Amino acid sequence: MGIETEYGISALGAPDDIDLHPMQLSNHVVKAYGSSAPGRPAGWDYETESPLRDLRGYEVTRGQAHPDQLTDTELGMANLILTNGARLYVDHAHPEYSGPEVTSAIDVVRFDKAGDLVMAIAAQRASQSLGRSVRLYKNNTDGKGASYGTHENYLLSRATPFDRVVTQFTGFLVSRQVISGAGRVGIGQTSQQHGFQLSQRADFFEAEVGLETTLNRPIINTRDEPHADASKHRRLHVITGDANLSEISTYLKVGSASWVLRMIEAGALQADVRVAAPVATMRAISHDVTAQARVTLTGGQTMTAVDLQEVYLHSARAYFETIAAELSEPAQIEAKDVFTRWQDCLDALRRDPFELADQLDWVAKLKLMQSYRDRDSLGWDSPKLALIDLQYADVDSRRSLYAALVGKGKMQTLLSGDEIERARTTPPEDTRAYFRGRVMEKFGGSVVAASWDSVIFDVPDRPALQRIPLLDPLRGTREQVGQMIDSCSDVTELFAALGR
Repeated sequence: MGIETEYGISALGAPDDIDLHPMQLSNHVVKAYGSSAPGRPAGWDYETESPLRDLRGYEVTRGQAHPDQLTDTELGMANLILTNGARLYVDHAHPEYSGPEVTSAIDVVRFDKAGDLVMAIAAQRASQSLGRSVRLYKNNTDGKGASYGTHENYLLSRATPFDRVVTQFTGFLVSRQVISGAGRVGIGQTSQQHGFQLSQRADFFEAEVGLETTLNRPIINTRDEPHADASKHRRLHVITGDANLSEISTYLKVGSASWVLRMIEAGALQADVRVAAPVATMRAISHDVTAQARVTLTGGQTMTAVDLQEVYLHSARAYFETIAAELSEPAQIEAKDVFTRWQDCLDALRRDPFELADQLDWVAKLKLMQSYRDRDSLGWDSPKLALIDLQYADVDSRRSLYAALVGKGKMQTLLSGDEIERARTTPPEDTRAYFRGRVMEKFGGSVVAASWDSVIFDVPDRPALQRIPLLDPLRGTREQVGQMIDSCSDVTELFAALGR
């Protein structure tokens, strides 16, 4: 699993004769990071990408597709493959950091926070090179109608019936914002109503199931682009998530989702969790800061979003008990920790959401804003509150209100600064991202292009470019190739070793 995030971008103090389009500005940001940071400018290998193939068994023609869906074309924008196995590039006029694939929730957090650090460094360098202040924000909307994504990716078995994913996972996605919401000032896509809501993204979803990601957004996305062996795997591309600053919010977001999907894969979820009107319900939950909004299931039963999350939690715990002996000790420990924290959050939401102000983004943000509202008698239409919303998400720790809360001990964290800095330059050890990151570090000058499932090399003694396929996400780990990479002094030796 892994997370990819498009960051909001703006520039202040621009000279009168310079007016950069956001895509150009984003290009400067990516190039600025690549100018003196680990990572190499390399092409992206689009050969195995299929953004118009639908999990429901058909493929949209390029003539029928919206231009935003054509993500398998090269627009001349900057692209970096980082030594931690991540990708940094320009996507839809935003700089995007796509973290490496990992196998645990804590590693998702680790490399997601590394992405924030990458972006902070990139913004600082772009500001210096452009002579203007470049600001990057880890959020999902400009408050004026534009929305940009934070997408999760989970690798599933191809044998899992897709209709089961739709019927059983939708209710989880609709209700999880009580924990994973990042909080937002403004209600409606253009903030046409004054107020505060749990999620940055909820108001932008208009369909239950679909292929698009930037228009007519669906709760369940059907893009069939596994980035792995398509005969064995499908990648569930989850586009409903918010851009979280809180490490605990991210940890629970992916930790809970991964266990729900394990359970769905196994056919072990027996409860009826089908929501009667998912799109409307998703918005209603987001608009209720008491976390008491009711959900109506297709059978007529009603419950709160917190109650529905607890149905998923209890089922996941029961399923875990049946397979715990098959898991490694670290996986068992993490699962139990996810379940405990998940339950604690649900219990606190029932008592008083403000108990979670040091753990969850939306609660921390709401408490911060409420203090300003009380002190200065501000209504929700105050521009000052919109500014606080934005400043919370600033990736620069000198300006970030989230970072200020952490610095004052008012926000819990899971990782140290040293751990995050290490993840900025070093890949995970237990997936193919290790091979990708290490060859970029050691042989980057010979890498022509790469993708999630391949790396293409220019090898001096070979007449054609050489592609190394990486279709199995669990091959290319440190245990499998670490010693080999360490022992090779150049790419010619690497290929000789690979041949052996």
